[in-house]
Amino acid sequence: MEHFVVTASAARQRTDCAIVGVFEKGALGIAAGELDTKLGGTLSRLVKNGDVRGKLGETLLIGDLKGSPCQRIVLVGLGGRDTFTRKQYRKALAAALTLVIKTGAREAVNYLSLEKVRGADVYSLSRITAEVTANALYRIPDLKSTKKPPAPALKRVGSAADRSDKSAADRGLTHGQGISTGMAFMRDLANLPPNVCTPSYLANATRGLARDYRGIRVKILGEPEMRRLKMGALLSVTNGTEEPARLIVAEYRGGGTAPPIALVGKGVTFDTGGISLKPPPAMDEMKFDMSGAASVLGTLKTVAELKLPINLVVVVPACENMPSGRATKPGDIVTTMSGQTVEILNTDAEGRLILCDALTYVRKFKPAVVIDVATLTGAVVMALGSHLSGLFGNDEGLIDELREAGERADDRAWHLPLMDEYHEGLKSNFADFANVAGREGGAITAACYLAKFTKDLKWAHLDVAGTAYQGGAQKGSTGRPVPLLVEYLLSRRQ
Repeated sequence: MEHFVVTASAARQRTDCAIVGVFEKGALGIAAGELDTKLGGTLSRLVKNGDVRGKLGETLLIGDLKGSPCQRIVLVGLGGRDTFTRKQYRKALAAALTLVIKTGAREAVNYLSLEKVRGADVYSLSRITAEVTANALYRIPDLKSTKKPPAPALKRVGSAADRSDKSAADRGLTHGQGISTGMAFMRDLANLPPNVCTPSYLANATRGLARDYRGIRVKILGEPEMRRLKMGALLSVTNGTEEPARLIVAEYRGGGTAPPIALVGKGVTFDTGGISLKPPPAMDEMKFDMSGAASVLGTLKTVAELKLPINLVVVVPACENMPSGRATKPGDIVTTMSGQTVEILNTDAEGRLILCDALTYVRKFKPAVVIDVATLTGAVVMALGSHLSGLFGNDEGLIDELREAGERADDRAWHLPLMDEYHEGLKSNFADFANVAGREGGAITAACYLAKFTKDLKWAHLDVAGTAYQGGAQKGSTGRPVPLLVEYLLSRRQ
C-alpha cells in the first residue's frame, strides 16, 4: 500500500475516490463543503433528502460526478461535531474504507483528517489513517481449498493536510505504516493453525526477519542448551509433547552502546492445559496462546522497518503444553534457572513457568528495561474484558510511560496492583513457592509469581489475554499490543 499526503483542496484534487464527512444535523465537513460547492449543491441535497443523516459510521457512495475532480465520493457520518474524538475518527474512516474497498477505486483520499478531532493532531490523524487502512485490507491467511476472492483494487491512499503540516503528516504515515507492518506480522503468525505454527516455525520466522533486516541478529537455543542453562521451569512445560521447545533470541542494534530494552513474549503455540486439561469448548483458541511471542516479534519487525535508533532484545520461550505419560504432574517440583524451586499445582498455569526462566535468561543482556507480554490469565479477561490489557510492574515511572503510550496509540492498558498481600497465596509447604494461588485475583497473583524473578530489574508485565485476539464469529488476532509497545519505543528515542 502506498500512502501520500494531499495538500490541495478537495475541489481540485483528482482521485478515484474522495472520503468526506457529514456531521449530525446535516452539517457538511470541510472537504464535503468544498465538493458541494463544486458540484452545485449535490451533497447538500442528498443530506436534505435524508439519504445520509450524519450518524457515526453510516456511508453513502456517490458516483457519476460530472464536473468533479473525483470519480466517486464516499460520504460518511461523523456523529456529533463536539464529540468527534480519535475513536469516532477511527470508526468513521474504517466504515468509509470498507465501502471503498468494494468499488474498483485504485486510489482514495481521506479528507476526514482535515476535521477538528478531539485529542489528535496532524501526526496522529495521518498515523491512524495508515493503521485503519491496513486493518481494512488485512486478510487472514486461511487454508481453504475454495477459490480466494480477488484482491481489492485499492493501492494508494492519501491523507489530507494543510501545506504547513505536511512534514508531520508524512511522519505520521511512516510510523503508521511501520506499526501496521508489525501488526500484520503478528496477526499472520497468531492466525496460523497450531500444526503449522510450531515452536520451530516461530524460530524460522524470526530467522526470516534477520534475512530481511540487516540490523537483526538471531540465536535459537534448543532443549539441550536449555538443560545446560538449568531452565527447569520451561522444560517442565514441554515434557508432554513431541514438539521440541525453542528459546528464540533476537537482537536489534540501532542505539550504539546504550543498554537494550528487552521484550519477552510467551510463545505457547498450543495450550491444552497439560494434565490439568482445559474443557473442550473454545480450546481451539489456544493456538493464540503464543500471541505474546507474536507481538514482540511484530514489534521487532516494526523497529527494524522504521530503523529506530534504539537497542532491542527480544526473547521468546516457545513450546507446546500437552498431556502424555511424560507430562509434568500437579504436585511436581521444578528448579528454575534462578535456582528458586516451584511446586506446580496446576499445569495449566504454564505461561508463567516458561516466562520466569526467560526473565532470568534476559539478565545476561543487562537491559535498561524488561517488558514481558503474555496471554497469561483468563482472570484478566474477567477483570477488564476485551478492551484493556492488564499492566503490572515494579517501577512507577515505567508503568506511567506504558499507560500513557497505550493512550496515545489507542491500545490502552490498565494498571493493576502487586501488593504484598497477593503474594501470600503463592506460599508452598514443599518448595520456595507454588505456581498458582487460587481463583481470586488470578491475574494479580500470576504477575506476583513473575515478580519473584525480576529483583533489581526495571520490569513491567502486560497480560493481553483479553486484547490480543477475538473469539466467536470474529475469531482472529487483533495485532495488539504492538501499537502500545511501538509507541513506547518511539517515545524512548525522542
